[in-house]
Amino acid sequence: MRATAGAREWVGLAVLALPCLLVSLDAEVLNMAAPQLATDLRPSAVQLLWIMDSYVFVVAGALIAMGVLGDRIGRRRLLLAGAVGFALSSLLAAFATSPELLIAARVLMGLAGASLMPSTLALIRAMFADARQRGIALGVWSASFSLGGLAAPLIGGVLLEHFWWGSVFLLAVPATVLLVLAGPALLPEARDSSARGFDLGGAVLSLVAVLIFVYGVKRLAAEGWQAVPFLAILAGGGAFALFLRRQRRIPRPLLDLSMFGDVRVRVALAANALSFFVLYGTQLAIVMYLQIVLDLSPLRAGLWALPSVGAFLLASLLGPVLVRWFPAGRVVAAGAVVMASGHAIMALAAFGGGLPALVTGMVVGGAGLAPVYTLTTDLVVSSVRSSRAGMAAAVTETGAELGGAVGIAVLGSVVVAAYRGGMSGVPGLPADGTLMDAAAAAGRLPASAGAALLDRADNAYGMAFALVSLVAAGLVAVAAVLAFRTLWPIAPGAGEPVAPQRNEAGAGELSDNPSDMVEPLASVSAGPEPAPGNRE
Repeated sequence: MRATAGAREWVGLAVLALPCLLVSLDAEVLNMAAPQLATDLRPSAVQLLWIMDSYVFVVAGALIAMGVLGDRIGRRRLLLAGAVGFALSSLLAAFATSPELLIAARVLMGLAGASLMPSTLALIRAMFADARQRGIALGVWSASFSLGGLAAPLIGGVLLEHFWWGSVFLLAVPATVLLVLAGPALLPEARDSSARGFDLGGAVLSLVAVLIFVYGVKRLAAEGWQAVPFLAILAGGGAFALFLRRQRRIPRPLLDLSMFGDVRVRVALAANALSFFVLYGTQLAIVMYLQIVLDLSPLRAGLWALPSVGAFLLASLLGPVLVRWFPAGRVVAAGAVVMASGHAIMALAAFGGGLPALVTGMVVGGAGLAPVYTLTTDLVVSSVRSSRAGMAAAVTETGAELGGAVGIAVLGSVVVAAYRGGMSGVPGLPADGTLMDAAAAAGRLPASAGAALLDRADNAYGMAFALVSLVAAGLVAVAAVLAFRTLWPIAPGAGEPVAPQRNEAGAGELSDNPSDMVEPLASVSAGPEPAPGNRE
């Protein structure tokens, strides 16, 4: 039977929360600093886009390579090195004197940031062997993102009120110093002792594939079905096909494809990616509805979004508690149903529900997302032997990144198409006009005509928002059905044959002990204690 975690592991978990806070803080405060940054450095439109997006591109592309690298050289070593790199690149960004230098700093921050997330998840797997404790730890890990999102507006606002735009990057320095000082004493080293070599060619292919694909999806979201984004998506897909072909043929692959042999792992990854597809795909529509249709200031719109962040935080801690009494697959399915209900409630905003319906739907949706994210992450990370947890964590995070990127393009296109359909035939507006175009045109018209145009634009966007909310609800409902039918509980000692996994005792040995293969999935099914057997 596995030992339970003690005080050292729980204090170490607080240290592991620091990188999560860094990632969420960095994403939020840079958006707040964009106006001052643009005034000072005067980047072109393309340069500003790369300043904002290059970090996300590199993180998404480097996750798999960094996760496997952590398995090879040690997760704690990579985490601490990544933290130092993040601090140094943040300092470079804070004092950048040109757009080019800032873009370079953001790329370096992305490489360092990609090393943080898989390492934290893999270390949680190593530190919390008990399934129930690991569920709680993952809830805390997930909640730390929400805390960063909650703190970012306040901290960023104070810094930008009293200092220059670069001060927002300095937040990383004290946090990484604390992580580097406390990490060696509180965090164990964990690595794959049987690993030999590193598939550099596969790492480059995975980076190129994801970078090109995400770039194409983002261009698609901004420009529609033009030639460049379409070709970029095809090129990214082709590079990924070459990457998979390479992984099947080489003796020591970067990605262990046997983990996808179990349908429950595939469904967990799909549910995770689909939830972020919906989350990111509807965020812009929600912001537009709050600020344009409901005529709220950016500050008030941000404040009304905070309750949903708080709901996500609380539900992140509640999900692991619920699996003490209910199978985790059922909790995931219930969370997806709750998330779908939240988006259905948001659709009511366009039919007289207004702000109350929108905020209620956001809160309900956030509460439903948390257990889906936390428990599917646990399932995937626990589906492989502990020594390959970094690789599995990177796969989960990459799926979330790609799901979010595709969601922005697809659901954003649904909103645009529905809105333009509702505004077709309106004189004085371009065929590809937006809600902002209608607002600008209304300002040039007489009062009565301008008000009528705004009413029609608001109604058209409201119907588009209701449509995308219902589409999102339907997609998450599909995830709920898949989770309910597939992520069933597993009795201790029982199991289905899955692809054999390498035993950590030696590079060439394979484990055919059923309990070794079943335990990871049993650990997320909230039943009896994990099956006895060979343990790390």
